[in-house]
Amino acid sequence: MNINNSLCWLLLPYFLFLLSLPSSSSSFCNHHDSSVLLLFKNSLALNTSHHYYWFVDHYPWLHDYCSFSSKTESWKNGTDCCEWDGVTCDIISGHVIGLDLSCSNLQGQLHPNSTIFSLRHLQQLDLSYNDFSGSSLYSTIGDLVNLMHLNLSYSQISGDIPSTISYLSKLLSLDLGCLYLTIGDPNYARMRVDRYTWKKLIQNATNLRELYLDGADMSSIRESSLSLLTNLSSSLISLTLRDTKLQGNLSGDILCLPNLQILSLSGNEDLRGELPKSNWSTPLRHLGLAYTAFSGNIPDSIGHLKSLNILVLKNCNFDGLVPSSLFNLTQLSTLDLGNNHLTGSIGEFSSSYSLEYLILSNNKLRDLSHNNIRGSIPHWFHEKLLHSWKNIDFIDLSFNKLQGDLPIPPNGIEYFLVSNNELTGNIPSAMCNASSLKILNLAHNNLTGPIPQCLGTFPSLWALDLQNNNLYGSIPGIFSKGNALETIKLNENQLDGPLPRSLAHCTNLEVLDLADNNIEDTFPHWLESLQELQVLSLRSNKFHGVITCYGAKHPFLRLRIFDVSNNNFSGPLPTSYIKNFQKMMNVNANQTCSIGLKNVVTTRSPYNDSVVVVMKGRYMELVRIFFAFTTIDLSNNMFEGELPKVIGELYSLIGLNLSHNAITGTIPKSLGYLRNLEWLDLSCNQLTGAIPVALINLSFLAVFNLSQNRFEGIIPIGGQFNTFGNDSYAGNPMLCGFPLSKSCNKDEDWPPHSTFQHEESGFGWKSVAVGFACGLVFGMLLGYNVFMTGKPPLLARLVEGVHISGVKRTNNRIHAN
Repeated sequence: MNINNSLCWLLLPYFLFLLSLPSSSSSFCNHHDSSVLLLFKNSLALNTSHHYYWFVDHYPWLHDYCSFSSKTESWKNGTDCCEWDGVTCDIISGHVIGLDLSCSNLQGQLHPNSTIFSLRHLQQLDLSYNDFSGSSLYSTIGDLVNLMHLNLSYSQISGDIPSTISYLSKLLSLDLGCLYLTIGDPNYARMRVDRYTWKKLIQNATNLRELYLDGADMSSIRESSLSLLTNLSSSLISLTLRDTKLQGNLSGDILCLPNLQILSLSGNEDLRGELPKSNWSTPLRHLGLAYTAFSGNIPDSIGHLKSLNILVLKNCNFDGLVPSSLFNLTQLSTLDLGNNHLTGSIGEFSSSYSLEYLILSNNKLRDLSHNNIRGSIPHWFHEKLLHSWKNIDFIDLSFNKLQGDLPIPPNGIEYFLVSNNELTGNIPSAMCNASSLKILNLAHNNLTGPIPQCLGTFPSLWALDLQNNNLYGSIPGIFSKGNALETIKLNENQLDGPLPRSLAHCTNLEVLDLADNNIEDTFPHWLESLQELQVLSLRSNKFHGVITCYGAKHPFLRLRIFDVSNNNFSGPLPTSYIKNFQKMMNVNANQTCSIGLKNVVTTRSPYNDSVVVVMKGRYMELVRIFFAFTTIDLSNNMFEGELPKVIGELYSLIGLNLSHNAITGTIPKSLGYLRNLEWLDLSCNQLTGAIPVALINLSFLAVFNLSQNRFEGIIPIGGQFNTFGNDSYAGNPMLCGFPLSKSCNKDEDWPPHSTFQHEESGFGWKSVAVGFACGLVFGMLLGYNVFMTGKPPLLARLVEGVHISGVKRTNNRIHAN
């Protein structure tokens, strides 16, 4: 033992001397590789002005995957490339074997002769999260035959994946995903995988453990080609092919691959299949089939997946009972069965269950209990929610038939959605403990009692939806300064009292819907400073007095829906506000009469803003806020005075309802400029004079009501006016002309402009006569042809083509786990 110690002390100086020597060849990278890297660096630019793509900004959790830095800035001529950021060298030969340039702000074109493809010793290449400006993946990628890990995800590479990628037979992981780019831009140029390339890749890369092709175009891959994945049964651990346009029937053998831990096929709406009913015992940890056409029952065999941590089956066609074995999966943290056809009851979760994310919305589940509970939420669920599920931050039980008292969400939860059920009772004061809430949606239940005052003080709450209950009392009196509220919907309750002035503290507020309550107050002019407010609905309350501006420089600048109908407002129409409705004045260059959807919170939750409006005489719930939808409803009040000409400057206005007031004077000709208007109701007022011929210009007008006024003269002819019936003009005895039975006595009584416009449009009586004659002859000839030969092929193709175009649906590609 002493001899060994002595020997160590004798050799120690020698080892210290070796360490002090200059680095040998293992410390200096290969000269060829160094030159290649510098040439590659010089072929690209650094874009440091935008440190992340738009999708990283919209999906904040992606920051966990990418920390942007300009790695190539450390690459200097004359320095050891093995010390450069992102470069790994072989310790013996000095060749570059690893290159990690992910999130490096690189921008420019990848060329087929790019020097990077000459790094023949490269084993790992990661160019993800850069901008290669729509470059293709060239066949020279096949020269890197030693590659084991290749990651080109989110690098703006598009076009066909070359068949030479199959030369990379040593591949262990391949990531070419671009999922969030395809979601954000439906026209995004995807990578494409053809059948030959797919077949050669799967046959040659027999050691492949991880395959990520999210967002690629795999529409040419058929069932037989997909089944080739079973050749990787001994190696494949992760397979994600989300939103790849896969179609056909997926073999159940793929779900049973013995080593598979992650399988996500979500977003392939035409991909069919069923879950294995037997022999399904694998180490699967993540199963995502959302937004596919998978169907059938959820089998008992799912209980054999003891390692399952994430199960996302939403928006499929599953039906039948939820198997009790599902609730014995003790590792499950995310369970999403929303939007299926599941029925029956749900059993009790395991005591060691560690749920974080629970969605059971939009099914036909009667309760969360055993069968013998019959409708009520069981006691065990309340207990686990409060005491056991400490990590849960997302619960969505919406659109079921849940009964009983409202479950109390635990402290720390962020999203709690139980709308559209049959819950009863009060909102308990214990709700105040859930101060971390971001969304609270209790809408469309049978809840009663007052609204807890604390809800206005939650610092992170940005959506408060309590609409369509039986809540009473006053609106919470305290809304804290600096709160995050963007949506407040308390409509269709029994709330009373005045509005709290602290609502003015909600500076981020976009939607405020207080319709159908018993609120008694004057108009809340102090809300006019809310620069983000887009929807203000005070319909069917007891508001009263004059609506007038109180001095804000730009009152209600972004307002698009203004509904104060069915109240007791009086005085002149609120011209001081109308002339400041800038959002109603701006018409997008691409806007037509069609209405576009805007999902206000596309990336944060499944919650969509909605508002109930009276549209063309009917109550309609707009399930999402319409970005091109602008409407004013001041009907059923006591407004008086004349129509302001400035209304004609609200060029994007789609609906205008001023009926059942005491408005006098004439219709200003400026209303003829409202080219997007679809409904106009001025009925039951005291308007006089002639109907302006300029209204013929309203080519999208579908509903037009001037009844019960004092109009006189000739009804204009042309445009949409030819489609309106007698009801549009009833109660105006001095009107004459089509469609009324009362004709005008003299031709010269017709306004000259009306006659001119009628002739100018090419539809004077002479033109109509000639057209009728020609049409009659053509019709007789066509009828004879049909009778003798059957339907004309050309005409048949034309009609069928129009029909097919009319029934084509737009793919709703949604990011899903």
